[in-house]
Amino acid sequence: MIEELKDEELIKKVGGRFKLSSLIQKRLVYLNKGAQAFVDTDKSASKDKLHVVIKEILQDKIFLDMEGNLHERQPSAVDIVFDSEYTET
Repeated sequence: MIEELKDEELIKKVGGRFKLSSLIQKRLVYLNKGAQAFVDTDKSASKDKLHVVIKEILQDKIFLDMEGNLHERQPSAVDIVFDSEYTET
């Protein structure tokens, strides 16, 4: 078994075991259809898609909305790096 799946912090992060399993299943469907991973992976790790999904969850790259739909987390305004040459006109 993958050790990260036993971690209570991971379970709490997504809102429980059911949401975790749902999030993993939905993301695996996308990856199996050819979607690109949202995290850096080496060639050997990318073959184990479950590890890729867990890494995406741990790095806050994906989440389920209130209806259970899978979404990629967009950077917040705090995460955006502004160009130092930007001038307001």
